[in-house]
Amino acid sequence: MSGRRGPGARGGGGGGGAGGNWRRSGSAAAKEQRLRLGAEELLESRLGFAPYTDGERRLGWLLTFSPSSWEDEDSGKIYSCVDLYFVSQDGSTFKVKYKFRPYFYAATKDKMELEVEAYIRRRYEGEISDIEIIEKDDLDLKNHLSGLKRKYLKLQFDTVQQLMRVRNDLLHVVEKNEEKLDAVEAFETIHGVKRVERPQDYINYIIDLREYDVPYHVRFAIDNDLRCGQWYNVSVSSSDVLLQRREDLLQRAEVHVCAFDIETTKLPLKFPDAEYDTVMMISYMIDGQGYLIINRECVGEDIEDLEYTPKPEFEGHFRVKNVQTELDLLKAWFAHMQEVKPGIYVTYNGDFFDWPFLEKRAAHHGIKMNEEIGFQCDNNQGECRAKFSCHLDCFAWVKRDSYLPQGSQGLKAVTKAKLGYDPLEVNPEDMVRFAMEQPQTMASYSVSDAVATYYLYMTYVHPFIFSLATIIPMSPDEVLRKGSGTLCEMLLMVQAFKANVICPNKHQADLEKFYNNRLLESETYIGGHVECLETGVFRSDLPTKFQLEPSAYEQLIGNLDRDLQYAITVEGKLDIDSVTNYDEVKDAIEQKLVSLRDHPNREERPLIYHLDVAAMYPNIILTNRLQPPSIVTDVDCTACDFNRPGKRCLRKLEWVWRGETYMAKKNDYYHIKRQIESELIQSGGIASSMPFLDLSKPEHLLKLKDRLKKYCQKAHKRVVDKPITEVREAGICMRENSFYVDTVRSFRDRRYEYKGLNKTWKGKLAEAKASGNSMKIQEAQDMVVLYDSLQLAHKCILNSFYGYVMRKGARWYSMEMAGVVTYTGAKIIQNARLLVEKIGRPLELDTDGIWCVLPGSFPENFTFKTKVGKKLTISYPCVMLNVDVARNNTNDQYQTLTDPVNKIYTIHSECSIEFEVDGPYKAMILPASKEEGVLIKKRYAVFNEDGTLAELKGFEIKRRGELKLIKVFQAEVFDKFLHGSTLEECYSAVASVANRWLDLLDNQGIDIADSELLDFISESSTMSKSLVDYGEQKSCAVTTAKRLAEFLGDSMVKDKGLHCQYIVAREPQGTPVSERAVPVAIFETDPEIAKHYLRKWCRISSDASIRSIVDWSYYKQRLSSAIQKIITIPAAMQKISNPVPRVLHPDWLHKK
Repeated sequence: MSGRRGPGARGGGGGGGAGGNWRRSGSAAAKEQRLRLGAEELLESRLGFAPYTDGERRLGWLLTFSPSSWEDEDSGKIYSCVDLYFVSQDGSTFKVKYKFRPYFYAATKDKMELEVEAYIRRRYEGEISDIEIIEKDDLDLKNHLSGLKRKYLKLQFDTVQQLMRVRNDLLHVVEKNEEKLDAVEAFETIHGVKRVERPQDYINYIIDLREYDVPYHVRFAIDNDLRCGQWYNVSVSSSDVLLQRREDLLQRAEVHVCAFDIETTKLPLKFPDAEYDTVMMISYMIDGQGYLIINRECVGEDIEDLEYTPKPEFEGHFRVKNVQTELDLLKAWFAHMQEVKPGIYVTYNGDFFDWPFLEKRAAHHGIKMNEEIGFQCDNNQGECRAKFSCHLDCFAWVKRDSYLPQGSQGLKAVTKAKLGYDPLEVNPEDMVRFAMEQPQTMASYSVSDAVATYYLYMTYVHPFIFSLATIIPMSPDEVLRKGSGTLCEMLLMVQAFKANVICPNKHQADLEKFYNNRLLESETYIGGHVECLETGVFRSDLPTKFQLEPSAYEQLIGNLDRDLQYAITVEGKLDIDSVTNYDEVKDAIEQKLVSLRDHPNREERPLIYHLDVAAMYPNIILTNRLQPPSIVTDVDCTACDFNRPGKRCLRKLEWVWRGETYMAKKNDYYHIKRQIESELIQSGGIASSMPFLDLSKPEHLLKLKDRLKKYCQKAHKRVVDKPITEVREAGICMRENSFYVDTVRSFRDRRYEYKGLNKTWKGKLAEAKASGNSMKIQEAQDMVVLYDSLQLAHKCILNSFYGYVMRKGARWYSMEMAGVVTYTGAKIIQNARLLVEKIGRPLELDTDGIWCVLPGSFPENFTFKTKVGKKLTISYPCVMLNVDVARNNTNDQYQTLTDPVNKIYTIHSECSIEFEVDGPYKAMILPASKEEGVLIKKRYAVFNEDGTLAELKGFEIKRRGELKLIKVFQAEVFDKFLHGSTLEECYSAVASVANRWLDLLDNQGIDIADSELLDFISESSTMSKSLVDYGEQKSCAVTTAKRLAEFLGDSMVKDKGLHCQYIVAREPQGTPVSERAVPVAIFETDPEIAKHYLRKWCRISSDASIRSIVDWSYYKQRLSSAIQKIITIPAAMQKISNPVPRVLHPDWLHKK
């Protein structure tokens, strides 16, 4: 970017943050706006971001930006602008105001632009600043590839609020014009005359609005190529701002970072409530130095300075300040923040808990948090933000980008997984008591959370978010919180702007679509193919039986030259003549293949591999030049200048459509529709009725479909027909503007770059460890973590380019494209399976790969040497698959525009879809289903050669709230699958774990304490609604909530969020499990109270101890079910006698 100027720049969007166009008229609105602006300036100056209005050029790193306003001193007008917040190299901060006009586009009927422009200028005089007529590439325009462009009116405004007013007015105009446009054209066609136009009729020729909903600050960043996390030379004069990107500066600025965590009081079993609970402690780290403020109202004694350093690289030295009240605590923290002026605040789930709690408690004491440190909670968005500082909630990163399962997303689990240590833990129910009785323990716990949050942020989140921020036109807060589909859309909008392509409006589903003369209830496409093929234990050190097909090996031998030459010339990009040991490698592979062909029935140690397609969906998109605008119909092709006999610009690919239709026929539907349109309808919550046609469109559809469902149920005894699937063909234009695939390609290549750097630094880490240089080891470890985090981030967004096209409200929407991607992928995996099941044993099919075992003597890795000393290592299992993939999936029609003036395209072949090999692994464990003939897909455990867990998918151990008995059993049992030197010994080892847990239940936990027993057999769930909202619904959680209310009061259940932890009782016998749930909290109350309620709930008069009321048979059945799936049924499938005889096989298994 050579340079961007303020006032001369253009702007846009519908985002917030600007005033109307007021003069010095003394209006209340103008005064209020000026007061707000003045207060903002004062606060920001106090917190370090003083306006930079003149003086020498400054160098600044863009931290964040926000929509704002500025007042012209001469005219008194208020205009929209964007505030840019910079950090200098010395750590100081400043801000500049970038003056920028918001805008959107309006399309008119052909050749009516001038008339409509004149009319709009008159109609919105004083609202619109300027109108330009510009040409844009509209990919929906017929024959646009010939060079046709569509003219748009670019409506520019002084403020966002003016834009919003005009936009809302014109949206109604466009909606009405769409409805009557067809009727007007029909009239003119039939009568052959045009109506006499009146000036006010020109408004009827506005047929579309575009880019009217782009947030203002996003529009600004796109148009000016401005991104956070980059350095700029900033020059300011009285008239404008000049920004010049410094691409030579790559190091990030040293921003002050504050990671904090609060501990609060709480009532038993309730989530903390800021209405009456208070802050006990606030622990925080600023740039590596820890601080802890103690509220002595809640804490039993003064706390001395302390240290919490869980690992040498995660130092935590804390200075402690003891204060007398909560008010003193809040004042002390706000004062410290005002002194240090952090540019980034970090929390873990702070959007939901820490910030709203602090804001409410401050308000309780008469303090406005917004006026102290600039942060304000937005309850609608569920976020806490400031204009000038970032709030980066690590929990948002964990949910979207960490690839950790949902059950492992708490701070403790994340710390263990990402930082590699076990943090301190305290039961939430003990915290208030510990603060008084064991204050040192609580202080250590509080600071441990701050340490974990700070180092998690600095190690993973900071480099990740600010790397993405350099390419995504949003503030870091938004880059962190927005879904990956939104980030994809932002990248696409940037590329569309650079390519002068007008963005489509957000997709709206067609609500009246018919199939086979019936209204569609829903339609979609068939996704990827996932299938489990085997069950049991497969280990690289235990012989496995193979029944190979000699013909398949004969074919591999026949194709050997073809496959190796492909590997050398296509994959390795080498000249075949430069290879010096070709015959040697070929002979070595051939000997192994011949031996396998000649002895197909064998028992030998297996090779456990995952053969997966690297970035499969993105590479299918790139290979086939797939993008939503490229999906064309015969109508599109007929209108195109390139539509000639023998054309190679249309590629046809299959996909599978799936739809569900209502039982009623189309004429029944229209009859019901006409009937309901003449009726008075009662609308939600309104006592009086109103005409159906006066309802909103969503209510129209809701009422109409409700009536249709009732008719179908009455007339046909069912609402929808059986789902229909249909193989369809999509036409893909190979010449369409390639901005979409170019975006995907650049993102894929960027990810590959990070993967390469990750591999390089892993090599440097190994070298550093060998040399023993601690500084180099630490540097290499940091870089490995950084690049692994970045490549994972890019993987998440890269994979979203496929899912994005089916996202509700996507600008670039295409069911056909999504269907083509998944169907092509499924065919690739299924074709590979056909070969693998002949030369080995496939175990599980993923959407993008195959888990399999191959004979141990199967050819693996070989190295070709060249005359110049270069080496090429190949994986034969990959090579044999990749040649077939290339033959079946190469796109020979790929076209690239090389001469835009003369519209000349070059054609070449493209195929970037390739298998890569992961493994070999030490073991793979696949559980069984309890149902006959059913295999459980997406559930397996895989171990590396060193015995570490490589992958664990689908088990209860990863789920929240699951029975801990099952989770602990699974956690213990998996690594036992690595024990034993035979399959029988292996199953015997895992059976010993099962037997131990069965013994625990059989002897009713006699060897463990009551508290430990409760921990094992209790389950938990959090009420998403208040108890009243569940109505007559029955579940263990509802019963638990009702019983909690009985002995703790109705106030416990009036709000949502109640944590219900329960066990299942034996009595009353014959009642459903859901009615036998007993809250664990009853065992922590006074023994007499507990006895009273337990006798009441269980309807017993005898002993009411834990062990006497527990339904041991229920828990044994739960554990036995897990044992069957993981141990006994897989053992039977592998011809091993039942290793846990106490757990009987299902009846169907005895018949086998």
